[in-house]
Amino acid sequence: MNPNVTQYISSAKLWKEELQAIREILLETELVEEFKWASPCYTYNNKNVVILAPFKDYFALGFFNGAHLTDPKGLLVKPGEHTRAGRQLRLENVQDIVKKKSFIKKIIKESILTEADTSIKPDAAPAIVVEELNTIFKKNASLKKAFESLTPGRQRGYLIFFSGAKQSETRIARIEKYTNQIMCGKGLTDCT
Repeated sequence: MNPNVTQYISSAKLWKEELQAIREILLETELVEEFKWASPCYTYNNKNVVILAPFKDYFALGFFNGAHLTDPKGLLVKPGEHTRAGRQLRLENVQDIVKKKSFIKKIIKESILTEADTSIKPDAAPAIVVEELNTIFKKNASLKKAFESLTPGRQRGYLIFFSGAKQSETRIARIEKYTNQIMCGKGLTDCT
């Protein structure tokens, strides 16, 4: 047991009982309990498998590669519009955990097997490269090179952000605002 997780759960204002109940299930597995991103996170061979995430109306088991899991009842949900691999199992109380305990154990076991299977790769989701970015790349080859040097996830984050603007002027302003960050090899949400 990780003492940081113990402290986290004991000082939780919401979902204390539920977090402890889920923790007990997770500790029965071969996952290693860690504390990452200010949350209990469970790993297998140093790969993130599941993270506990409390919210106002529910708490979630966040499966990093949940899209690859078998979910015939549709209990796993995408946490966001642009999420590719991650899925959440949202729970509302201890009774919910008890009711879904066999599914929770099954899905955790499958998550471990998914992480162990190195042949599973995330789906390559096409990202829209806005016309304004291509125009700027033609004028600034070093920016294009820096952008192409970013990880695929960082590139995707920028492309989603740039293409989210409705007006061309806004897209150009966004690109110009983040040019230095791209040149420094940073992602959209990386600290500068």
